[in-house]
Amino acid sequence: MEIEKKYLVSRLPEGWENCPFHEIEQAYLCRKPVIRVRKKDDRYILTVKGKGKMAREEFELPLEEEEYRKLLSKAEGSMIRKKRVLIPLPPYRAELDFFQEPFDDLIMAEVEFPTVEEALAFTPPEWFGEEVTEDRRFHNARMSTGEYPEHSFWKANGE
Repeated sequence: MEIEKKYLVSRLPEGWENCPFHEIEQAYLCRKPVIRVRKKDDRYILTVKGKGKMAREEFELPLEEEEYRKLLSKAEGSMIRKKRVLIPLPPYRAELDFFQEPFDDLIMAEVEFPTVEEALAFTPPEWFGEEVTEDRRFHNARMSTGEYPEHSFWKANGE
């Protein structure tokens, strides 16, 4: 079970540059249910996610690089690329996602929880901005379709 909340980031937390990070690329084979292939640093993963926004079933299976490449060729939409910085947020951890083109000015934070009750009781730190957990526009599967979320931080390229 994956239980997480997502937020836009209003400002970067102090010291974020010194935190560990992962380079991630992911693509979607299907959106209902969500079936994703991901390269996380040098690991390859197939993920299946059930219905839901804050809480949903999630299964991950390791892949070999060759399997990943074969599945990647069958992906729909655009590749999502991001740098994920791991920020301590005791007793949790925030995952700060810096998206690359075409979302290169989008920064989101995710926090995973062991229970729905803890997620509902969570008070975000002041550097978190608007919560977008329930806003499908900010789900990576939807973003990969080219349906870019309109928001005040979005780049001014005539959009």
